[in-house]
Amino acid sequence: MATFIKFLCVLFVLSFVGKGNCQCTLSQVTIKQSKTGEVVQQKPVWSVTINNGCLCSQSDLKLSCNGFQTVKPVDPSVLSKSGNECLVNNGVPVAPSSSLSFTYAWDTSFSFQPLSSQINCS
Repeated sequence: MATFIKFLCVLFVLSFVGKGNCQCTLSQVTIKQSKTGEVVQQKPVWSVTINNGCLCSQSDLKLSCNGFQTVKPVDPSVLSKSGNECLVNNGVPVAPSSSLSFTYAWDTSFSFQPLSSQINCS
C-alpha cells in the first residue's frame, strides 16, 4: 500500500513538471520601442523589438494595429498589416527567448499589443 501511495505521489509531481514548460501566455511577448534619432519625412523613426520570453516557440503571433501608420515602409516579412491586426514573422514561429525588430516613422510611437499566438511546445 505504501508503495502504491509513493507511486501516486511521483505521478502527481511529474504531471506538474511536464506541464510547467508550456505554460506560456501572451504576457510573455514583450514589445519595446525607442527613437533611433533618424528622421524620415520630418517624422522620427522608432525602433521596435518584439521578444518571445516563453520557453516554447510561438507562431501566428498577431498584434493589435488599429490606427498604426508609418511613412517608412516596414518589411512585410517581419510585420504585415491586415485590417486591425498585424502578423509577426509571416506567421512563422518566433523561437523561445528570441526577438524580432523593425523600424517605422511617425509623429508618435504606436502602442502595439499582443492579440494572439499559437504556442508550439514539444
